[in-house]
Formats: sequence, C-alpha cells, structure tokens
Amino acid sequence: MALTNFPNGLSSFGIPVIGSGIPASQGKYFFVDYTNGSDGNTGLSTTRPFKTVDKAYEEATSGNDDVIVLMGSATHVLTEMLDVTKSRVHFVGMDGTFGRMYGQNAKLSIGVTTAATDIAAVQNTGIRNSFSNIKFISNNTVAEGLYTFAEGGEYTVFTNCEFYKSTDLDETTAAEFLANGDSTQFVGCTFGSLADIVADNCIRPCFKATAILAGKKLRDNVLVDCMFWRKAGGTEATMVYGANATDVERLLLLKNCSFISNALGAATPANAVGFGAAQTQGTVLLQYCTSVDCTVMAQASVGIYVDGAVPTFATTGVAKAS
Repeated sequence: MALTNFPNGLSSFGIPVIGSGIPASQGKYFFVDYTNGSDGNTGLSTTRPFKTVDKAYEEATSGNDDVIVLMGSATHVLTEMLDVTKSRVHFVGMDGTFGRMYGQNAKLSIGVTTAATDIAAVQNTGIRNSFSNIKFISNNTVAEGLYTFAEGGEYTVFTNCEFYKSTDLDETTAAEFLANGDSTQFVGCTFGSLADIVADNCIRPCFKATAILAGKKLRDNVLVDCMFWRKAGGTEATMVYGANATDVERLLLLKNCSFISNALGAATPANAVGFGAAQTQGTVLLQYCTSVDCTVMAQASVGIYVDGAVPTFATTGVAKAS
C-alpha cells in the first residue's frame, strides 16, 4: 500500500504524525532500513523497507514531493556518491525526536572508494529538495573526495543535520560542506569536528563557499542557529571560507551561529570566517554570532559585516572568559 494519505498512512505503521519530523506530503513515502531491509521489498512500509537509500532514490519521482525515510537503527552505507538530480525529493531521518543538532540516529556514510566522480558522500543539484535529521559522514580517501556534502541545487533546505569528514585533515581545499547552491537554507545544523585536528598550514574549512561545481555558486544562502566546530593545528584553520572575490553572490547570512575552536587544539585560528579576496558580488553578514578561541570572528577587509550588541568589528562576538 502506497502512503498517499499522510495522517492515516503514517499512523497505520505506528509512526506518530506530530513530532515525528516526517513532513506531510502528497507524494509517496519510501522507508530505508540498512540493517533489516531488502531492495527486493516495496519500500512502502516499515515492515517492508528497502535496504539502501540508492534504491529509494531510484524509486522516487522527481517533482512529486516523495519522502525517503531513513530508519535510525544503523548507518546507511553508500558505495558511491549519491547524486541527487531529481527535484522536490525529501530525505528525513527517524530520530525519535526532532531538533537534534548533532549525533543524529540516522547516519548516511561513504567509505573508501576509487571513482573520481565520488567528490562527496552526497551531491545535490535538484530544486526544492530537503534534508532533515541526518548525520552525513565521509571517510573517503580518494583524491577527488574532498567533501561530505556538495550542494549545487536551488532552494534546498537542511534542518537539524550534521556534516562530518574524518579524512583529508591535511588537505587545505577539503571541507565538510561545499556550498555552491542558490537560495540554500540551513537551520540548526552542525559542521565539522572538535575531535579531529586539522593539520598546520591548512585552511580546511567546515563550510566552503568557493565556486567549484560547474555553473554553480553560492547565492543568497542563510544559516540560522548553526554550529561550526574545529580543532586547529595551525592559525590558518578557518570555519567558513571562500578562495575567490566572486564566491558569494548577493548574500551569505549567518544568524545566531557559533564558531567554536577546541581549546585542546595546537593553535588559535586567526579568524573564524574569512576569504581569500574581498567579495565583489555579494555581502557576508554575521548577525548576532559568537566565536570561541579565535583571534577575531571575521577577517577584515574582505566584505564581511558583523552585527552585534556592540558592533566593533574586531571584537564583537569573541567570547571572553570571566
């Protein structure tokens, strides 16, 4: 039976509608259970789930607002990059709660592969897709696999997701998240790690704005209530970064965000947010943000505006011990 009636369909499978984190949709609901599922199942119920998210995505119809539900019982393993080109497809992790900023029960992970096309665990270039309640992990060591998530879509929404990459800690151009999307929105997400130390002389940002994907770039991105974590091996480590003068088009807004450098690191980052050149096509605004154990929150003279209770550029948002 296809889940086309949201209230009756979900409750019939023992899933509460209120607080489940699963969006109401006119589309189909496909369930994925890597531990107990089979790609020979229908995927249309928790009793007959697919095994892989690849199969669920294959069955989803572009533009239909289909929902792919990842059960939280195990890590969902990818053997190659999940290339999301369809539109209006929604990925949601079953977490037992809604609002976890990190450590989500539903994890989507890629290990070591050999294909040059595996630049990330997930790449999205579709329109109006969404991702909720999922921890994205990349342990890949293939040379091209520099990111955990590569975003190049339009109007994508990320809610309560974590992005973690355990490898390429000595690669200055790597990052947990490649932000090349148009009108991407993030709420309550966490980028990076406080446990894994980034090598000295490496920028290695958590969130990379550099235009890498062909024909794509960051436009009008908004991040609200997000955390950026870093354990720095050198002062060069930066949490949000773009290499070029035209990486941000129109706006990059970070509101109520925290940039946290682990005191157990070997160095204090020179800045939490920085760019390789002054931005000429857009504005970066840090609104009511806070940084910890960074010399300054924002690099000077590169097009970053800081808004806080006391709008002094070099010191606003720099947390001080009492």
